[in-house]
Amino acid sequence: MSTAIRASSILPARRENIELHTADGLRLVGELAVPADRPPVATLVCLHPLPTHGGMMDSHVFRKAAWRLPALADLAVLRFNTRGTSSVRGTSEGAFDGAVGERYDVAAAIEYAEFAELPNIWLVGWSFGTDLALKYGCDPAVAGAILLSPPLRFSAPADLATWAGSGRPLVALVPEFDDYLRPVEAGERFAAVPQAEVVGVPGAKHLWVGDAETVLDEIVRRVNPAVEVPLPTTWDGPMEAGDVSAYADRTVAAFADRPVPGPAD
Repeated sequence: MSTAIRASSILPARRENIELHTADGLRLVGELAVPADRPPVATLVCLHPLPTHGGMMDSHVFRKAAWRLPALADLAVLRFNTRGTSSVRGTSEGAFDGAVGERYDVAAAIEYAEFAELPNIWLVGWSFGTDLALKYGCDPAVAGAILLSPPLRFSAPADLATWAGSGRPLVALVPEFDDYLRPVEAGERFAAVPQAEVVGVPGAKHLWVGDAETVLDEIVRRVNPAVEVPLPTTWDGPMEAGDVSAYADRTVAAFADRPVPGPAD
């Protein structure tokens, strides 16, 4: 009997709490979810939104990716808290460093994925995480990057030039009503990367509330094109229900009453 997949649905996977160790001596907490009974086809390394505005490894799109995509799309999903960031999983050592020290966090996550022999590593950055992907993610071990709501705030033209020179795929999913960068301007900014694909998402906003399924479909479309999308909305098999209240999305709460920022914000 098929059951509807809801926000709290946890589909079967092998899940393991992990620790990342950075080159500057910090311990970061995270989780790795892989398909329950077969090897993954590809790997998502998730870089979360700005921790000073509630971003964490459990921000809702990444939580849903970890709870669904190992079963629905044969993907491994590696999530972690950058330095100084807390979630249900725990708190990573260190303190937020404005996209400077976080370079070691990105490197530690990629290194972990390599050491674990996870295949076809893709970075998936969201907001602040897109800047980390652009600045520090163009690594020989990385197949490509998917950027959710990229603000291009901490990254610089030189970072785009690095990606352009690499030839690696770069996909930007840009909400129609984003607070920072909307599709037309995003197309202009990412024109510096010839292989970049800018996808405007009608009706969506920066936090993807109500549009997480669209995001997951677009990720799967690029990372494992053998899987048919849209992904199923029902599941015929065992399924757990997570306590969504325990994963209160501080990102959404932090932005709920925030005015649209100007260029200097």
